[in-house]
Amino acid sequence: MTIRVTVWNEFRHEKDTKHPASTLYPNGLHVPIVSYLQAKGLEAYAATLDEPEHGLTDAVLANTDVLTWWGHMAHGEVSDKTVDKVQARVLEGMGLIVLHSGHHSKIFRRMLGTTANLKWREADERERIWVVERGHPIAEGLGEYITLDKEEMYGEVFDIPAPDELVFVSWFEGGEVFRSGCCWNRGRGRMFYFRPGHESFPTYHNPEILQVIYNAVRWATPHSFAPTPVVNVKQSLEQISPKEPVAD
Repeated sequence: MTIRVTVWNEFRHEKDTKHPASTLYPNGLHVPIVSYLQAKGLEAYAATLDEPEHGLTDAVLANTDVLTWWGHMAHGEVSDKTVDKVQARVLEGMGLIVLHSGHHSKIFRRMLGTTANLKWREADERERIWVVERGHPIAEGLGEYITLDKEEMYGEVFDIPAPDELVFVSWFEGGEVFRSGCCWNRGRGRMFYFRPGHESFPTYHNPEILQVIYNAVRWATPHSFAPTPVVNVKQSLEQISPKEPVAD
């Protein structure tokens, strides 16, 4: 089965000619992700904020196995109706991969039930992403760590529920640490949060970062979209003995 991926991107910073993202990702930071996934044999397409229904129509979501999400400056512009639809699809089995500043997206907060607040600093500092769960499918093909020469710092405390699985922990040149690769199960769906990806740095041109996203897509791909049935079961499996009425 070919995995179908929708790579969702806010696509605002890249359109600002004064912003570094316009040079690093002239056609959108989603493009290197889509291209990498396609080169790996996946069916990958982009969707962006300013398209009708934010590019996430019923038809698109129905044909998406895994949705990746990057947003930053316009979280509030994503309609609640779209968030409702995405949440329903995740509970039915669609995978969700939230990238970098998507931690403050409506859908991430909705799925986790917390603020997802954290510490942050822009100081062009080194990040070392340590693999702490070496046998996890999302870490396949990686060494002990990934080094990024320049990134935005995210630091603990990260207001999230404890991950079901923790794959990566980041250390930053300034001394902070951060849970940077977190997995959760929600309904029938799998969720993964991956920290790196500040729009002012070429992070999504890094092959190790793209490998993680590809691994995460494979991990989050559902086995079945069948929703949990809601059925009034009138016939019991065993005989139910008559009960004496309870006296008032």
